[in-house]
Formats: sequence, C-alpha cells, structure tokens
Amino acid sequence: MKIAVMGAGAVGCYFGGMLARAGHAVVLIGRPQHVEAVRRDGLFMDTQTFQEHVAMQADTDAGGMRGAQLVLCCVKSTDTESAAAEMAPHLEPDAIVLSLQNGVDNSERLQALLRREVAPAVVYVATEMAGPGHVKHHGRGELVIGPSAVSDTLAKLFAAAGVPVQISDNVAGALWAKLILNCAFNALSAITQTPYGRLFQSAGVDEVMRDVVRECLSVAQAEGVSVPGDMWEAVERIASTMPGQFSSTAQDLARGKRSEIDHLNGYVLRKGGALGIPTPVNRVLHTLVKLLESRATPVDT
Repeated sequence: MKIAVMGAGAVGCYFGGMLARAGHAVVLIGRPQHVEAVRRDGLFMDTQTFQEHVAMQADTDAGGMRGAQLVLCCVKSTDTESAAAEMAPHLEPDAIVLSLQNGVDNSERLQALLRREVAPAVVYVATEMAGPGHVKHHGRGELVIGPSAVSDTLAKLFAAAGVPVQISDNVAGALWAKLILNCAFNALSAITQTPYGRLFQSAGVDEVMRDVVRECLSVAQAEGVSVPGDMWEAVERIASTMPGQFSSTAQDLARGKRSEIDHLNGYVLRKGGALGIPTPVNRVLHTLVKLLESRATPVDT
C-alpha cells in the first residue's frame, strides 16, 4: 500500500517508519533538512527494541502523496488549515485520511476543509526528533480509532507493522482523555523543561495536576462527553511508562517554535468560558506557556 505522512515530525516519522519497515511504500512530507536526510540515508529509527535505517520516500511538497491509499495527517494543530489546503489537490478520491494529532477537533477541522470523511486517531507514543532524519522512541506506540467500514482493515494493517490499535465506540471520550493528559503534563514539562518522571515526583506537582484534571473533566461533562476510565490512574501511568519523555510543548519551546498550547489548555479555557465553567489552573498554565513563547526567537527546524 502507498501511504503518505503529512507532517514528518516525531509522531509522523515513528508511525510512517513502522509502516515502511513492514513493507509499505511510505512517503514522508516534511521540512527540507529532514527530507534530505531521509532521501540520503533513510529514516533512522532509534527505538526501545531496534535501531535501524528504514528506506522510504520523502518530499517537501504535498504532491508527493499522489496515489496514496492511506494518508496520516500528523501536523501540529496550529497547522491543520494550511495542511488541508496543501493536501486537497493531491488526495485520491478513495484515500483514507487519518488525523494523528493532539487536540479534540482536528478531524472535524480537516473534514470541513477537505469535504470528505477524516477519521480521528488517538495517539499514545513518546517520541522526539533527535536530528534530521532521526526519530527517537521513548515508549508506547498505540492508536485508538473509531468503528467504521475500514477500521478492521486499519487495525490489521497497523498491527502487522507492530502498532497496536484499539477500536473504540467512544472516540470522543478517548480524544478528551488524551487532551486531559496533555493538559496535565505538557505545560508543566514545558515551563520547567523537565521530563515526565521527575516532574511527577516533584513537590506539589501532583496537586496541580489533580486540579487540571478536575477542571478538564468538568468541561468535558458539560460538553456531554463521557471520558472513559480513571483519569488520575492514567496520569500516573503516563509518568511511569514515559519517565524520560519531555512534552511536545517542551520540545517546541526548547527549539523556539510555536507550541500547540492554544489547542490544549487553551482549548479547555475557551470551552470552559463558553460554558460558564471556571478553569483557573488551565488559564495560568496557558498564560505562562504563551509568555515563554513570546520570549523565544522562532527558528525553522
């Protein structure tokens, strides 16, 4: 199968690399320095179980996705609209489009712009780009998708590539569960530039995270979303299964890049405001990250 990855960052490279390693014809759409490295040496996958250069195609232009039967949209939430505009002229009529992005509304935003069904996928993986064409995997690597005509096919496709997939009847709840974890960890990891394990063990952090979780659950409930499972147990599990991981927000700030905070704590803040639900802890975390962003000098990496 030809598979295109729109957004060759840490998430896109990991899942694209796993699919390419399983024998699929994968093309990564990304920034020039990453594309050049992948074209020259393949994608270097530095994972917990293997280290390998994986050969695949790479392109800086979305035209490289022509003919793809499956498209994984892995861009930052801040780039969803621009990615849709780039993708639209090159999508095959019967291509399956999956959104592997943070936040809860990216598939809806893509669907409105592309005027076609876009399936949301909830992503649980700890990765980072360690350099051009070099993805480092710190832990996990599973997806949650909703039931559809192609869900069983996708589950088998990913499973054969070593990527576990859960099919859930409550994808909205699963997306919110991931959002809540991001709201609990991302800003604090970014502000302190601290990995999850050490962050969680620091004095007072667990109480701040509990406040964040409570606010998020209140907003989700008011939105009519049923968040599955015990969210505090999920927070503890992230800290134990991804102890060395820095949040994507922390990685963005360290590189002087704009983060997705407006679509994480900022999203909860806006929704809470519209619903009349106070979210003071999310407000503080969002504000602090925005202040740090304003100090940074943007760089193209």
